[in-house]
Amino acid sequence: MKGPNPNTTYPLGDYKRLCFLKNIIHNPQIIVGDYTYYDDFEDVANFEQNVKYLFDFTKDRLIIGRFCMIASDVKFIMNGANHLSRSISAYPFAVFGNGWEHAMEGKSYPHKGDLIIGNDVWIGYNATLIAGITVGDGAIIAANATVTKDVPPYTIVGGNPAQEIRKRFSEAHIKKLLQLKWWDWPIEKITEKAQTLTGQDLEGLDSSSL
Repeated sequence: MKGPNPNTTYPLGDYKRLCFLKNIIHNPQIIVGDYTYYDDFEDVANFEQNVKYLFDFTKDRLIIGRFCMIASDVKFIMNGANHLSRSISAYPFAVFGNGWEHAMEGKSYPHKGDLIIGNDVWIGYNATLIAGITVGDGAIIAANATVTKDVPPYTIVGGNPAQEIRKRFSEAHIKKLLQLKWWDWPIEKITEKAQTLTGQDLEGLDSSSL
């Protein structure tokens, strides 16, 4: 067996509240890897609605890796939400014109860069992630967390603002997992090793067996 078809929109058949996310994305500024799924209490079409302030003129991107798990009501706040924070006023005068249209000449609104989610990342219900951060491979974002800074690989974070709760594994095991990059293996190999991937025997994923 080769595993599920990543081009299937609804991998659980008639259950329409979970989808392989890449198959429902229309915005070219949202890039999603194979097998990443989104589960929504109401409608999976809500996902793009929850990517907030993503405008074509800001040219930022939401990039999500492979095999991620994204719960309902997760929100991504992109660069279009940014206001001036070092100026006398944060008010966006230029947006409204009528004599204010030149207020931003020679200036620019803050741009924190792309929002990047690694591979095998679990993002819990109603979490919020802010533009410019990178969430490392294997990280877990707790429900209701607000993530404002980078999350290291295989780290569990929670709270507002999100803080590290603990590492999932020892530093040695994290280093090995990052070297293995199992999410990039051929799907046949992932299928062969699926039972090992759901266990705790890291030696069973020795790269020498590939």
